[in-house]
Amino acid sequence: QVQVVESGGGLVQAGGSLRLSCAASGRIFSMYTMGWYRQAPGKQRELVASIGSGGSTNYADSVKGRFTISRDNAKNTVYLQMNSLKPEDTAVYYCSQRRADGIYYWGQGTQVTVSS
Repeated sequence: QVQVVESGGGLVQAGGSLRLSCAASGRIFSMYTMGWYRQAPGKQRELVASIGSGGSTNYADSVKGRFTISRDNAKNTVYLQMNSLKPEDTAVYYCSQRRADGIYYWGQGTQVTVSS
């Protein structure tokens, strides 16, 4: 059974930083693409950042230069370092693991709230 668990969310002031962690199951965790998505109230879920099995990364334009995604395959964990946070970054952040046939497995999400 696939398990994906996010942690690290919280309330921060604009300009602050937060680091999210995502622990996922799988003995071959290193083979899977991992991604961070977010969903704000009334909006669609959007891709924030992703990291491939080879370490390649992709970021939404809105977070480039501010967020950094990384992975530690030995710990089956992916991280999202968020700096220079803005109120518009407020959302529930979800971690996702992409497996065979484009199947995504999702965590329950962690709330990030950025105050003005």
